[in-house]
Amino acid sequence: MSPTPRLAGLVAAAALGFLFLPPALPTLLIIALLAAAAGDALAVRRPPRVDRSPLGILARGVPTEVVVDVEAGGAAVRVRQPVPPDLDLDPREADGRLTATLVPRRRGRHPVPPPAVRVGGRFGLGRVHHHAGGPAAEVLVYPDMPAAHRLVTAVRQGRFRDPGVLTRGPLGLGTDFESIRDYLPDDDIRQVNWRATARTGRPMSNQYRVEQDRNVICCIDAGRLMGAPVSATPGAGVPLTRLDAALDATVAVVLVADEVGDQAGAIAFDSTVRRRLAPRRRGGQAVVSALFDLEPTTADSDYELTFRQVGGGKRSLVIVFTDLLEEGAARSLVEAVPVLARRHHVVVASVRDPDLDRAVRIPPAEVRDVLAASVVVEALDSRARVAAQLTRAGAEVLEAPPDTLAAACVGAYLRAKARSRL
Repeated sequence: MSPTPRLAGLVAAAALGFLFLPPALPTLLIIALLAAAAGDALAVRRPPRVDRSPLGILARGVPTEVVVDVEAGGAAVRVRQPVPPDLDLDPREADGRLTATLVPRRRGRHPVPPPAVRVGGRFGLGRVHHHAGGPAAEVLVYPDMPAAHRLVTAVRQGRFRDPGVLTRGPLGLGTDFESIRDYLPDDDIRQVNWRATARTGRPMSNQYRVEQDRNVICCIDAGRLMGAPVSATPGAGVPLTRLDAALDATVAVVLVADEVGDQAGAIAFDSTVRRRLAPRRRGGQAVVSALFDLEPTTADSDYELTFRQVGGGKRSLVIVFTDLLEEGAARSLVEAVPVLARRHHVVVASVRDPDLDRAVRIPPAEVRDVLAASVVVEALDSRARVAAQLTRAGAEVLEAPPDTLAAACVGAYLRAKARSRL
C-alpha cells in the first residue's frame, strides 16, 4: 500500500487547520483521511488479472508489438513493463493498457520480468502495487533473420545478383538444362529461349537444373578477435560486433542452402570446438537455433584443431568466418588453411570495417588526423598481406562491410556451385 498525491494534498490542507481551528478538528480530519486511504487500498488489495502477449522468438533489430492488458474491475490502473538493457521498449508504462514497441538490440537469451501494476482505489487516496505472478519470460533473440529471408527469396525468384560480380550462366545455380517454361518478369534475359519464343508467339525461358546434395559448412570463429565492434547500428546504442556480422551471414548461407537443396552444417570454435552440427538436409534452422546465442570469448582461436574436424569428410564448401585485421594472429590461420584446401573449397570471410575505409578517405584537418590515418593505412596493409597469404595457401578471401557480408557470402556459395567446385 502507498499514499497518493491526492491524499498528501488533503492531509497538508487539513494540517493548515491547526493554525485557525481547535487542534481536535484537524486531527480528526487527518485520521479520517488516513482511514479512507486504508479502506481505498484494501478495496483493491486483490491482484488484478494481467495478460501479456507472448514474446517468443525475435530477430535482432526487428520491432515487434507488446501488449499488456490489465483487468482490475474498473479501478485506476498504471502498468509498467521492465526490460533488460539489451531490449528497447517504448513506451515502458501506460494507464490501463500498455501497447509498446519492443526492439531487440543484442542476440541471445534475455529474461523479461513480469509486468508491475499499480491499482488505485475508488477515491484516489490509496493504491496498491502488484507484480504479475510467475517467473520471468525468456526472450530468444536471433540474428537478422528478415535480411536472410530476403536473400532466400531473391535466390528463389532468380533475382539474386552477387554484389560487384558479373554472373556467368543462368542464375548462378547450375548449367544443366531441364525444361522450357513461360517467361517470368524476374527472369534474366539470358534465360530467354528465342527459338521457342518465335515458335509459340509468347516469351519462353529455359529452366536449369539446380545441383543438390552438396555440403556447406560454416566455421565461425568465436575467439577474442571476433568480439571487436565493427560499427554502431544507427539508433541502436549497442555496437555490432564482428561475430554478429558473421552470424548474420551464416544464417543467410544455411537458409539459402536449404532453398537449393544442399546440406548445411556449422562449427563454432575458439581454443576448442564449442558447437558442432554435421551437414544435413534442411539443416538451416538447426544451425540458427544452435548458434543464435553464441558469444565471443577471450581465448585465441585454434584453427588447426577445428579444421581437422572438417578435413576428412566429403568435399564441401567451407566458409571460415574470422578476422584478418591482426597479422600476427592470422599466422596460425594461414598455416592451417592447407589442411582444408587439399580436399575442400575454402572461403575465408571477414568483415571490412567501414570506419577504417572512411578514415583514409577523409582529408586530414590536423596533425592528429594524419597520425590516425597512418595507423589505419598500416592496419589495412597488414590485412591485405594476410589476404594474399591465404590466397596462396589455397583459400578464396572475401571481405565486405557488415551490411553486405551476407550477400557476398551467398554470392561466393552460388559461384562455387555454378563452377562445380563442390
